Amino acid sequence: MEPGARPRPLVIGHRGAPGYRPEHSRSGYELAFALGADSVEPDVVASKDGVLVIRHENEISGTTDVASRAEFAHLRTTKTIDGDEHTGWFTEDFTWQELSTLTVRERLPSIRPSSASFDGKQGILRLRDLAEIVDAAAEQQGRSLGMTVEIKHATYFEGVGLPLDELVAAELRDTGWGSGRPLIVESFEKTVLAGVRARGIGAEVVYLVERSGAAADLVARDGSAAVTYEQELSDGGLDTLVGLVDGVSADKALVLSLDDDGVASGASDLVDRLHARGLTAYAWTLRPENRFLTTGFRRGPTDSFGDWQSEFDVILRTGIDGVFLDHPDLGVSARDALADRR
Repeated sequence: MEPGARPRPLVIGHRGAPGYRPEHSRSGYELAFALGADSVEPDVVASKDGVLVIRHENEISGTTDVASRAEFAHLRTTKTIDGDEHTGWFTEDFTWQELSTLTVRERLPSIRPSSASFDGKQGILRLRDLAEIVDAAAEQQGRSLGMTVEIKHATYFEGVGLPLDELVAAELRDTGWGSGRPLIVESFEKTVLAGVRARGIGAEVVYLVERSGAAADLVARDGSAAVTYEQELSDGGLDTLVGLVDGVSADKALVLSLDDDGVASGASDLVDRLHARGLTAYAWTLRPENRFLTTGFRRGPTDSFGDWQSEFDVILRTGIDGVFLDHPDLGVSARDALADRR
């Protein structure tokens, strides 16, 4: 590898290292880099006063202690977010000062009890806090480390007066991440990506896609006539993405070739079709537990590790540019094993 070049595929710590620590926690991010991650992925939502908060969703009852906090009981409510109804506590109803009093907890305690043992020990992070963590880890390790910032529910937040493209662009500039840094900005909505790019942020812009459904911004605009993710991943659909985004990040099932029973027979041609158009290709989320592995790679009890090595290997051998993992060390191991065979 040439000096200064980043490894391929990138190993991206999905929400930090949630296989070992509660997602989006300080110790999870620090551990991700200690385990060899090249980048980490914060999910970004906003507080009532416009502070960018790192949570997977704006509804936070599953990943914080908010439900046990009597002083916030009156904020429990029901909202419709991107067409789905949710009941709980939402970041946009709290000031940052209020959110900063909460502690984080493991989302999947029955699957990851070791991670759950860290519940209640750490607070919520802001995007600017993570920027400092990444900078400190890069200096300590003497290597280039990145952020892969996912903007969540942008159309919804725009509708409540919190434009995430403006807020994210301002925060990235303010923290020194506005240009010249190993930065990826991604979203399931192209509108917010265009907004970030229009504000001069120097980042690789990546469009997230799912196996089914359609993007929330397109549904808000076009209703039932909205172009689906499946249509956007057709050859014609990919052609329209060229120039709008730099890459596509897909559910790992789209990178695999699955039969009617969901068994993988190898890789699909998605990565090749993206690369043929000059677009980078990413896959999410690689996890070793059987309940998350593709049928055919599962071995033993649901919550134990299955044949993750084989599934990871099929995906990495496509020539993919980066993968998101809950256990970054397993991604490094799979990448090293593939390099040893070449």
